[in-house]
Amino acid sequence: MTDAVSARLTELRQHEEELVFPAFDHHDAWRLGSLIANHAIAEGHAVAIDIRRHNVVLFRCVLPGATADQEEWIRRKSATTLRFEHSTALLAEDFASKDYDPTQGGWLAPADYTLAGGSFPVRVRNAGVVAAVTASGLSSDDDHRLVVEAIRDYLTTVTA
Repeated sequence: MTDAVSARLTELRQHEEELVFPAFDHHDAWRLGSLIANHAIAEGHAVAIDIRRHNVVLFRCVLPGATADQEEWIRRKSATTLRFEHSTALLAEDFASKDYDPTQGGWLAPADYTLAGGSFPVRVRNAGVVAAVTASGLSSDDDHRLVVEAIRDYLTTVTA
């Protein structure tokens, strides 16, 4: 493993350790989703945003310019996050560092899962992962950044 890969894995793990919610309900999903949408609008991003608890969608927003493909990316990204309880960016980096692709060889069906960044677990203190926040429409790194920065902002301003 290179130093750059190791540093990136450390950074992604730090995101998950840092960004833990004290609680999370439907109102939080609406406020967080709206915050992400406002960040995306301010930055001029054509993205789709989704917050879900397994098959229950708590928030959905599709901004102008986003395509129908974002629906599939969101479904697959959020399925991956909810299954492994980690961000898709962390999983992608971790599997790549081991030179292993779980979507090949029959473990994870590529039609149902992806390792593209942009889905992040909603982890509640003393409860675990209760939902996935997903953005799609940018690069994997930029989708991840959009979600992480908004969650950080939300936890700092709304729940403080």
